[in-house]
Parts: sequence; C-alpha cells; structure tokens
Amino acid sequence: MIDKTSRAIDIAEAIKAGKVSAVEVTQNALASIADLDQRYNCFTEVTPERALKEAAAIDRARQQGAHLPPLAGVPYAVKNLFDVEGFVTLAGAKINASNAPAIADAHLIKAMQKAGAVLLGALNMDEYAYGFTTENHHFGATRNPHDVSRSAGGSSGGSAAAVAAGFVPLTLGSDTNGSVRVPSSMCGIFGLKPTYGALSLEGMFPFVHSFDHAGMFARSSLDLALSFDLLQDERTHCLEQINLGIAGLRIAQAGGYFEQCDTQAQSAMALVAEALQATAVVNLPEVARARASAYVITASEGGNRHLQRLQTRAQDFDPLTRPRLAAGALVPAAWYLQAQRFRTWFHQEVMKVFEHVDVIIAPATPCSAQKIGQETMSIQGVTMPVRPNMGMFTQPISFIGLPVVAVPVQQVGGMPIGIQIIASPNREDLALRVAAYLEQSGVCAAPVVRN
Repeated sequence: MIDKTSRAIDIAEAIKAGKVSAVEVTQNALASIADLDQRYNCFTEVTPERALKEAAAIDRARQQGAHLPPLAGVPYAVKNLFDVEGFVTLAGAKINASNAPAIADAHLIKAMQKAGAVLLGALNMDEYAYGFTTENHHFGATRNPHDVSRSAGGSSGGSAAAVAAGFVPLTLGSDTNGSVRVPSSMCGIFGLKPTYGALSLEGMFPFVHSFDHAGMFARSSLDLALSFDLLQDERTHCLEQINLGIAGLRIAQAGGYFEQCDTQAQSAMALVAEALQATAVVNLPEVARARASAYVITASEGGNRHLQRLQTRAQDFDPLTRPRLAAGALVPAAWYLQAQRFRTWFHQEVMKVFEHVDVIIAPATPCSAQKIGQETMSIQGVTMPVRPNMGMFTQPISFIGLPVVAVPVQQVGGMPIGIQIIASPNREDLALRVAAYLEQSGVCAAPVVRN
C-alpha cells in the first residue's frame, strides 16, 4: 500500500512491479497538496503538467518492458532556489519574481529526472536562504505539520514540511549554516548535508559561496543514502554500506559548547548516546569563535552579493532579511580575511579530533520548534533571539564543510527534535550507517502527522 509514510525506495519498487502506476501516485500526491497545503504553505509553485508527463513516461517504459531507474515514479519537490525550466527561480524573494523563467533545470533536478523521480513543484524558504524559520514576508510562513502554530525551521522550511506532511517522500534543499539540519530537527524527519562540494550547485541561486551546500530530506536514512548516491557525478556506494551497523565505529558526544540546550535536546542526546554506547566526550576547539567567524563570512558574502539590489530596491526586501544583508555589506575586509584564516585553523584542529573518533553526535537545535513570530527563547535561563540561535549548533559544522545526517529522535509527546551525526569529509557513509542503526533500533523515526 502506498501512503504518506511510504519510503521512496518502496514506492519505486511498487511501480516497477506494476502494483501501482506512476500516474496514480502522482495524481494522489497532487490531490493531497491541493487539499492540504493551504494549511502548511509548503509550495510556492506546483507543476502538475510536468509531473503527469514525467509519470506517464515512466508508466509507458514499464509497459514496454524497459529497465526502470531507481526512483521510477517517486514524487519529489525542490526548494525554490533550484532552477526549474520554464519557471522563475524565486529564492524566496519578491525581487526575483520579475526575472525571466529558467531556461534549463538545475543540475540536481536533471539527475533526479534521470533517476526516474517526478517533480511536483517548488517549495517555500527564507528570502535568499537567510534565516532559520521560513517566516517569509512575501510568500507567507511555512507552518510545522506537527503544530501549525510553530515554525517549520529554515531556510529550507518548505522542503522539510513537505516531507513531514506526507506530500512527497523526498525533497531537495540547501544548507549554508544549517538550513537542512534545523528544519529536519523541527519537523521530525531525516536530512543530509553532504561534504562541501560533494553535490553540484549548478542552477541553484547562490547565497554564500564559502558555505553553500545542496542537501536532501526524507522519511528514512535509506532514502537519503539512495538519493545521495544518485545525485553525485562520481557515484558513492552509501546504499550498499548503510546496513553494516556500528561495530568498530568510534562514536563520541560533542561536549562543552554543544551542551547549551534545553532539557528536551539533552534527553534526545542521552537517548542516542545510550543506543550507540557513545560514552566518550570530545570538545571541539574554539567552537564559539567558529560560529562567530561563520557569521562574519556569511554576512559579508551575502551582503556583497545583494549590494546593488540593496541600493536600488531596498523596500522590496523581506524586513527580516534586509537589515542583516545591509549590515553584512559593511563588514570590513580585514574581518572577513581573518575569519577565513581562522576557518583554516579550525578545520585543521577538528581533523585532529577525527584521528581519534569516526563519528561525533551533537544536538541539531538547542530546542524544538518555537511559535511563529516568537522573538526570544530561554535556554538554560539565558534569553536569546530565536531566529539566529536555532542554528547555533549547525553553523560551526558548516563552517568547515563536514558531512552531517540529521536524525529525528522518537519521543513520547511534545514536538520532535533532531540530533546531528557528524563525520569527517567524504565519509557520509559512516554518518548514514549510524543513522540507519538508530532508525532500525527504534530510537530515531519520523513521526506520523495526522492531517
């Protein structure tokens, strides 16, 4: 039976076996979006004509006895900073709405089509990917499927919420400072931020060259492994290795800076650490400074990229984005260069830590999703702004481009929350193995949303 909790790999197998048609799966997904997305506001564009055409091509190929690709007929959607042929690439911005439509699909959309997946549309995000809550002034806030009064996280909030709501089993997003891992944590699903440079950014609206990553969301670690393998130009074999277990892996908890979280996040960490028998604790050096340096680079590169627009169309920016970009445009070059120098040092020091461990676990967010519009939150008695601090644990990891899988921790009651599984560069396979082990053990699972 195909339903909103089905994995992408199972949907593809059912279509290949002729148990259901790709058109039927696509029609059901489109109907669900039409019925329910006004509740969640995940989509900024739905592409039914393209979707049904792609699905029909899969069905014809099956009827003709052709070999079907791994994601045959699987519906998916993308963050609206990916180029989709014939549609304007919004990147969450009113300013971009007047641009010409894209003349070709982004590289990763072409890869998904080659893999047989069916594109259903584009998804809401923070303007220009600068935010952690997807409270978009132009296109409305994306609401958390577990509690519509709460944020879905950001900046890939639409991508995470679309999976959590059961509209699609897979989505693509981007992660600069935590934009895959934060919404994964808030929406209770699995997310992968690969190693910096592992996936092509061709045809994606840029934000910060130094940190931009493409990533994906799914309801299972298996789907993450499959899609990651398929999206790379040089194929990995994560799917083949995902069920190898954790025997022999050296797994440690991130301590110090990463302990600044609420009791729910602490409980999630304790559950995961116990399941992995991860008793060792490591302290990454100068993490707070790494986060500060990431802020300097993000602000500077982002502000510089949008400087002309800020000078000519300032009134058309999202009021949550405009002052941050304007301030970034004024960052002294000396600060930027020093932050990049520190980045090199931090990478070298963290690589020394990975000489003694294979995987590090850390909270993905300091707490679960807060109310939409909420300005501050209290963490261990400290009041801090919500929007920037939801990424306090993800920014230092993006800073040096490490691969991370975000996993949702199964808890009784309350909102979901996620844990980061961090590996050394190009070892997505290890992070995915740990994620799969936690999923199989029942510690980590994507909660079902009852629409």
